[in-house]
Amino acid sequence: MKINRIFNVICVSGVLALSSCSNDDDATPMNQIEEPATYVFERNGKSTVSFSGQTTRIAMSEELVSALKNTALTEEQLDAMFAHIEGANDFSEATLNASDKSVRSKTAASRDYFSANTTEATAIKAEFDGWIKSQVDEVFPNWNTTATAGAAGVLQEAGGGSNRYVNAKGLELNQIFAKSLIGALMTDQALNNYLGTAVLDEADNITNNNDEVVVEGKSYTTMEHKWDEAYGYVYGASNTPATPNANIIGEGKAGDDNFLSKYLSRVESDSDFTGIATEIYNAFKLGRAAIVAKEYTVRDQQADIIREKLSEVIAIRAVYYLQQGKNLLSNPTVDYAAVFHDLSEGYGFIYSLQFTRNPETNAPYFTRSEVQGLLTQMAGGTDGLWTVTPEVLETISVTIAARFNFTVEEAGS
Repeated sequence: MKINRIFNVICVSGVLALSSCSNDDDATPMNQIEEPATYVFERNGKSTVSFSGQTTRIAMSEELVSALKNTALTEEQLDAMFAHIEGANDFSEATLNASDKSVRSKTAASRDYFSANTTEATAIKAEFDGWIKSQVDEVFPNWNTTATAGAAGVLQEAGGGSNRYVNAKGLELNQIFAKSLIGALMTDQALNNYLGTAVLDEADNITNNNDEVVVEGKSYTTMEHKWDEAYGYVYGASNTPATPNANIIGEGKAGDDNFLSKYLSRVESDSDFTGIATEIYNAFKLGRAAIVAKEYTVRDQQADIIREKLSEVIAIRAVYYLQQGKNLLSNPTVDYAAVFHDLSEGYGFIYSLQFTRNPETNAPYFTRSEVQGLLTQMAGGTDGLWTVTPEVLETISVTIAARFNFTVEEAGS
């Protein structure tokens, strides 16, 4: 297995050292904390864990992605779901309609990546808006027309399989929207916002956490809550949020949503990457425990583990779908519906690479410009995916894997 582990040194059995281990000549006691068994933290008998906003945005995202296949909806209705306004009747659930949260407001909106780069953030939001518009203007009117190169429509997978609705370039826009949202919302907010020191240590957060000054009317400190919000973008849809891997690890497990949880489960189920889900969960637990223990160096070490591993999940799935598409294209009879479905998912995961975070550089593993270059190689021609070759897909796969600690063969199986 190629996963690069960077866990802290374990100094004694049963407890984890959250600062450097003492030697025999060091009279200073070692600062230790019991390893939490689950993501349960309390103060005065009350839970200090809260991430309801993340649960809400995941639910909104689920319904929006499903709505992108409802031809009865207009662009205005889909836009309203994306940029929900409190009280608007945009969703099927009353609690979502009553919420003041929205998906669009947190898309490409992290403090670390976009507070000083509003031009790029605006361009990314516009791309999501454009996918909605193209789905309504181009794909919906051709819902019952057979797609051909240069013309939107529907293709059915071989053997009476699923219908795939694509634009003129063979791109399944609802899949691109969904997989790109994994990067632009869930990953960006978790890795580049709530796990960042700009948010965790903002203003008096360290002093207040040291003194256990809680948010007015709440049981948690601001720093505790910010860490929990990052946790929520990965596990916020779980029915057992203290032990979310119950639906991620194991044969037949599918995760708790169609975003990070689902694809963390998919990567975990690959024998080349077994253990990655536990590593991420343990880092979240230990980082949160470190905040309680006021051990901020260890907190940041755990944030780096999470950044590395969640970034790997996105890259692994990008390569996986590229390889699936490449293999299908190599068949004597090409099932274009299946090819376009896999490559559209791959397209979204490639798009999400710009929101990953390399803990060694504190920058994405692929810049926005590099991501755009990869997507142009893949689908930038006049007919897009209709003319992409196995050789191009292999080249892109190799390029992505080279930035990470896995091979194309491992990810593509």
